[in-house]
Amino acid sequence: MEATDRRLLQLGHSPDPDDAFMHYALAADKLDVGELEFEHKLEDIETLNKRAVHGEYEITAVSIHGYAFVADKYCLLNHGASMGEGYGPRIVAREEMKIEDLQKGKGKRIAIPGEWTSAHLASQMYIGEYDYGLVEFDKIPDAVEKGEYDAGVLIHEGQLTFQEQGLVLVRDLGEWWQTENDGLPLPLGGNTVRRDLGDLIPRVSQLLQDSIRYGLDHRVEAVEYALQWGRDLSVEQADEFIGMYVNERTLDYGDDGRLAVKLFLERAHKMGLIPEMPPLDFHR
Repeated sequence: MEATDRRLLQLGHSPDPDDAFMHYALAADKLDVGELEFEHKLEDIETLNKRAVHGEYEITAVSIHGYAFVADKYCLLNHGASMGEGYGPRIVAREEMKIEDLQKGKGKRIAIPGEWTSAHLASQMYIGEYDYGLVEFDKIPDAVEKGEYDAGVLIHEGQLTFQEQGLVLVRDLGEWWQTENDGLPLPLGGNTVRRDLGDLIPRVSQLLQDSIRYGLDHRVEAVEYALQWGRDLSVEQADEFIGMYVNERTLDYGDDGRLAVKLFLERAHKMGLIPEMPPLDFHR
């Protein structure tokens, strides 16, 4: 096939083990993609959220929180979900503290990985208003340990390793959400495709789902590939982390998963934390 016959699609996802695991089959040419070519763009989730405002990538992971701001340009797929099943982003500190101590006006500051992250949205739902600063997600544990911030909201593999730095858990937001919402999972991230791809969307969607399934069916090689973004995780830790966020739920949100996304965003809208309730396509 001539190079000019190929269709290049930019695929944005986070540089962390679970996203790498999901997209392993596409990155390693394990699938027949025909004339399509995928260029992987690895950036933190907040950068991807903001790029999506301008529709920069044809395919991108976004926070469920961030999706509320880009739904005019992107449709949410029914697969690629990151959901916290009784676990999720974790608020940590150097010492035990009450959640009331972190509320606005109490003199405490929290390090967050981005204003449009679902971790920040869930934190606002749980704590109320609070003072915060933006810190790269993988630098948050260090910032809290050094005393630059009183607490931090951890996403990605920091959820498993914070105790190694002497930090303590203040609250697991996934556990809180599940308790508050009749056992529903906490929606965190999802895969989206730009709406102007039109008739190409179903095919792209199928390839993305096939890549997730390939990783689950070839776990050892997919974990080994993903480990290069594990930031000093052991194979066992990487496998545990990937298992938390890439599983059968990632292949299909499920009825309860779709309901959880709806409730999460409806609650955010009622609290004035997002401008409007976005359409929920769950495109298959």
